Amino acid sequence: MIDLHVHTTASDGQYTPTQIVEKAAAHNIQVLAITDHDTVAGVPEAQAAAEKHGIILVPGMELNIIFPTGEFHLLGLGWDHISPSLQSILDDVITNRELRNNQIVEKMREAGVPITYEELKEEFPNTIIGRPHFAAALEKRKIVKNRQEAFDKYLARGRQWYVERVGSNLDEAVVAIRDSGGIPVIAHPMSLYQSWGKMPEILQDFHERGVMGMEAFHPGARVTECLRLEELARKLGFFVTAGSDFHGEKIRTDRRLGHTCGGKKIDNKYYEELKAALQNINL
Repeated sequence: MIDLHVHTTASDGQYTPTQIVEKAAAHNIQVLAITDHDTVAGVPEAQAAAEKHGIILVPGMELNIIFPTGEFHLLGLGWDHISPSLQSILDDVITNRELRNNQIVEKMREAGVPITYEELKEEFPNTIIGRPHFAAALEKRKIVKNRQEAFDKYLARGRQWYVERVGSNLDEAVVAIRDSGGIPVIAHPMSLYQSWGKMPEILQDFHERGVMGMEAFHPGARVTECLRLEELARKLGFFVTAGSDFHGEKIRTDRRLGHTCGGKKIDNKYYEELKAALQNINL
């Protein structure tokens, strides 16, 4: 069993990199990809833990990409170093996140919620602050019952404290991931919020621009949708990956490490496809 899409406390996950590797070992997962949002900070710790447990650790990240609808997330899997071009993107993301977070804090304070950005940083050290951390802070202060309510009422797109996130340019991100020895993979394509009629043309454009893989299997989609995505991926020339997008039981109760859509265990064959793709680009 494997998992090619997992988050840690380096971004918005529940478990530290060491803890997530230990959890993977307890579930007999042989291959694990750490794909924190817009950061690679958790990878060295996870790598050290993986070596102790005999787990193959796939270095990764998940970048937010500029797109007119829904969310376009791009996984960078299997990189072996951080190129100057990728470091530049990650630095820009952090700068933009800081600006966005301060805007969210200002909206909250205007609404009478006494919170500062400094307090958030103290509550969540050694991580990149994002909306899940705001949600956790609201839950802690009893302003909402749980994190989901925080999103539903205040932090989701269109709600009163939402601030649009600045994404990265697709072409620059693809080049940066490739420059770092990695593979660009579109994460959970259903999040693009495109009709099936438009999906082939959009995905073909991504493929022509250098996106090599597609995460066809994701717990946020129905099994029938995932099978349809896999068929489309094969037709367009993508290799296929699968992941749980696991953040932790307290954060997303509907996701299990090593499992994807429909509760299906993630087959090792998807790691074999990733390995083959990495070998091809490094020939």
